[in-house]
Amino acid sequence: MRWKLFRRRLSVSAPRMIVRSHLPWPLRWAVAALALGFSAALAMWAFETGKGLAGVDSSAREELARLRVEVLQLREEREKALSIANTADSLLKTERTAQERLAQQLKQSEAENLALKNDLGFFERLLPSAAGEASLSIRGLQAEAVVPGQLRYQLLLMQPGKARAEFSGRYEVTLAGTLEGKAWTQAQPGGAQPLQVRQYRRIEGVIDHPPQAVVKTVTVKVTDGRGAVLATHAVQM
Repeated sequence: MRWKLFRRRLSVSAPRMIVRSHLPWPLRWAVAALALGFSAALAMWAFETGKGLAGVDSSAREELARLRVEVLQLREEREKALSIANTADSLLKTERTAQERLAQQLKQSEAENLALKNDLGFFERLLPSAAGEASLSIRGLQAEAVVPGQLRYQLLLMQPGKARAEFSGRYEVTLAGTLEGKAWTQAQPGGAQPLQVRQYRRIEGVIDHPPQAVVKTVTVKVTDGRGAVLATHAVQM
């Protein structure tokens, strides 16, 4: 019996045996990692060698250097552009300030010119006086309605000659027209006002009157110290 079992194990029909080497799994992972690292190093070496042989590495370095130079140039141009923009903004602000100042001066000059024109129109009535003319004359009278119920007047008086003494008298402004369809007159409040004139004098004032009144005529009368009338002047509204 034993002999038959021994012959069966030695024959072809005997069961197969597998011989395996037993390695711990950490050692297996270490071997696999070493193999992968070696393969990656070999691939990197082949890649770098290929770049060197093809001249890719040198051209890339040259391109990088050129790009760095261009970046520096662009930065310098940007700084110059910002400086120019800041300067232009400052100049623009200065120009705007100067324009505003000129506009104010222009408005002031226009107002002064208007005042001078008014004065010129008022003094144009100054004419050389003839011999034997009265000691005092009314050279101009202007009147205008400011608002309903208020009238503004301007009066210019002149004493011809340079050696005359100062005139001392009185003047009175009277308004005439209609009020509610009837004839109406009104003297300036306070009556005749004191007047002193050396060569010429300009007088202006405002007279209040009923808002419903229609002023048609403004008359100025000048009297001397004794009450004698020296000059009168009237304007139509």
